[in-house]
Amino acid sequence: MTYEYTPRGVCSRKMILTVENGILTDLEVIGGCNGNLQGISALVKGMPIDEVIKKLDGIRCGMRGTSCPDQLAQALKEIEK
Repeated sequence: MTYEYTPRGVCSRKMILTVENGILTDLEVIGGCNGNLQGISALVKGMPIDEVIKKLDGIRCGMRGTSCPDQLAQALKEIEK
């Protein structure tokens, strides 16, 4: 199933996630640091969403209380509910 998430407190504007049977099968991030987000996307594809959450939840970007990886974890938490 495909989900759209609007990140808060970061440069990226939208995350489009595809999750099948608890596995993150695709991730597209619009806006933000393109190279870094392409790298994160490549690394998390094929991972169980609970593993992605464990690895990325709480990561901060500078003085912000969140980051694009953390916002991905927040999106997956919403999907997991």
